[in-house]
Amino acid sequence: MSQNDPLPLGPVMLDVTGIELTPEDRERLRHPATGGVILFARNAGTPAQIQALVAAIRAERPGILIAVDQEGGRVQRLREGFTAFPPMRQLGHVYDYDRNKACELAHATGELLARELRALDIDFSFTPVLDRDLEISDVIGDRAFHYDPDVIARLAGELIRGLAAAGMAAVGKHFPGHGAVKADSHVALPVDDRPLSEIENQDLEAFRPVLGDLEGIMPAHVLYPQVDGYPAGFSRVWLQDILRRELRYRGAILSDDLAMAGAEGIGDPAERAAAARAAGCDMVLICNEPEQADRILEAQEDQPLSAESARRLERLRARPVDADPNRLPALRAQLDRWLRASQLATA
Repeated sequence: MSQNDPLPLGPVMLDVTGIELTPEDRERLRHPATGGVILFARNAGTPAQIQALVAAIRAERPGILIAVDQEGGRVQRLREGFTAFPPMRQLGHVYDYDRNKACELAHATGELLARELRALDIDFSFTPVLDRDLEISDVIGDRAFHYDPDVIARLAGELIRGLAAAGMAAVGKHFPGHGAVKADSHVALPVDDRPLSEIENQDLEAFRPVLGDLEGIMPAHVLYPQVDGYPAGFSRVWLQDILRRELRYRGAILSDDLAMAGAEGIGDPAERAAAARAAGCDMVLICNEPEQADRILEAQEDQPLSAESARRLERLRARPVDADPNRLPALRAQLDRWLRASQLATA
């Protein structure tokens, strides 16, 4: 293998410091356990600066996967020079009075989002959110399309098809549902005491119809004690027995951030990564904690991906599509008309 050949994907997705790579970033990117990079707002200058950063990452580690959280609303990391996507709940509001229009807008949103990211050589966004908006979880809230799982599935399905039209995979979250708990898993371990039957008949109905179209899924750092004693992202019951066997999901499973408080009860950083992979995660995320990232990389160095995990993760790589110079401005105009109409309607 020559120096410029891509290394095999590793099982760890991590972040980088800013809009330029530091020597420490470069060392982590070259580590054999590294397989992906997730971008944050601190990595977002102008589109040209982001494109240069992505090119530098790929030059350092050819073949790496590059992702971002670009949901819209509160969770949109890249803003300058990008469409300001509304929170997905606005699509749910449209659906309540015009179903066809909402589906049309969801498809356009997905395609525009993907085309803007693909222009910078970013592989995918952690999108869509499939949690229900039950007016309980502040961290989910208007990130969710709706409270009705059937509406969520329909709008998410259209957004997924829009992403696919621009060559981008979809990664749904947060399995099996984060909307019924008040606590924010970034700062605490939420506990959802509902029985499995209730979760299956409600929350999972948002996931079930779109699982075949998702190339990736992210489990929640939420404990469901009536189902298992481990949070979903560390639970073989949720990831193997239910997601893989019962729901027959075939795509990649990517952990939520292992630095979040909802993951801390599993053990130290290396133990969290090992537990997530043992439960069924193909790739683990560690964000905003470089020292923890170093410990996880060291521990995972001799734990390469299985051939099956590697194949699943490869399907997250963006695919080339025919370039249409008129498509991007047409999509932006379509979304702009909707947003202007929405503002007038609520004025």
